[in-house]
Amino acid sequence: MSHTVESSADQLAVGFARVLRSLEIPAPLDSVLTFMNALALVGVTDRSAVYWAGRSTLVRRPEDISAYDKAFAVFWEHRESVAMPEEETQSVTVALDTEEEGSEGGEADASDEPTITVRFSGVETLREKDFADYSDDEMRQAQQFMETLRVAGTPRPSLRTVPTRFRGRRPDMRRTVRASLAAAGEPMRRHWTTPGTKPRRIVFLLDVSGSMEPYARALVRFVHAGVAGRQRVEAFTLGTRLTRVTRELSSKDPDRALRATGEQVHDWSGGTRLGETMRLFNDQWGVRGMARGAIVVILSDGWDRGDPEVLAEQMARLQRVAFRVVWVNPLKVTPGYAPLARGMAAALPFVDNFVEGHSLDALEHLTRVINHA
Repeated sequence: MSHTVESSADQLAVGFARVLRSLEIPAPLDSVLTFMNALALVGVTDRSAVYWAGRSTLVRRPEDISAYDKAFAVFWEHRESVAMPEEETQSVTVALDTEEEGSEGGEADASDEPTITVRFSGVETLREKDFADYSDDEMRQAQQFMETLRVAGTPRPSLRTVPTRFRGRRPDMRRTVRASLAAAGEPMRRHWTTPGTKPRRIVFLLDVSGSMEPYARALVRFVHAGVAGRQRVEAFTLGTRLTRVTRELSSKDPDRALRATGEQVHDWSGGTRLGETMRLFNDQWGVRGMARGAIVVILSDGWDRGDPEVLAEQMARLQRVAFRVVWVNPLKVTPGYAPLARGMAAALPFVDNFVEGHSLDALEHLTRVINHA
């Protein structure tokens, strides 16, 4: 019963923070969390305690106090525990907007009364939810958020040179000669070039075995967002075989991309041979050049039916040529989790970053890890 009360108080705190933001009152996440903790201590029945808990944690500027008082009176059901000055009393309409396509303002738009528009984002409520608990509708909402994530490898030196205004490593003879034509052939001003840069390649290796089925349908959407972003991104699936799906996921249309990938990958929700598929990747693609200097991201729970020594050997080969190896395990968030699976235990010594991958917040963190690798 107490857990239900705490959950209700948390929802009220989040909803009230959204009302304040709609009034352009800054309500950062840390302040909202502090407000939630305060409500857990004072409860929600004493409106005076709730008022001062919110005002002391959510209001940072004196000029926001008046707007805060109005929003508080509206949100907390017009309770009289907060004394409002009579000259500032006015009727305020709260309009709810769920940000869904085709939503209209309704009767609130036709009213002459001041209106507070409260926007409820479906994605906002899904950020911390485990992908395994998603419905089909929630997965489609999450797709929209994933499309906003942009993965880009950190810059690396390029063989191509670019002009520079300062003294570079080598002279630019062509520009120097061209500039000398304006000075009767005398090279009065010399030009230089310097090595350019290009983003590092990113390689996604997605485990599509049966144990990953609750998460693979979400993670493949994240991989699609990376490939469709037109960066230097490659994508493969790992199961009982290795399948390159970069071309299939390159379509901007998520439905078309996922449908083409499903037709290409024949071992979806099948067995797991991480060691053997990693050997194939290293032999055919990785060591030959695709993984050299690249950021390799492996999305897997680490369950492997094969020989763990084979996986350890192939991970060591991969680490020697890759710039960075990132392992994304959706099970890492589980309380008391330890990498006891044979495959995970064998691979972990050769991993540079070991991160979670069970929710939208986890994928946003993964994006930051990749972009700053």
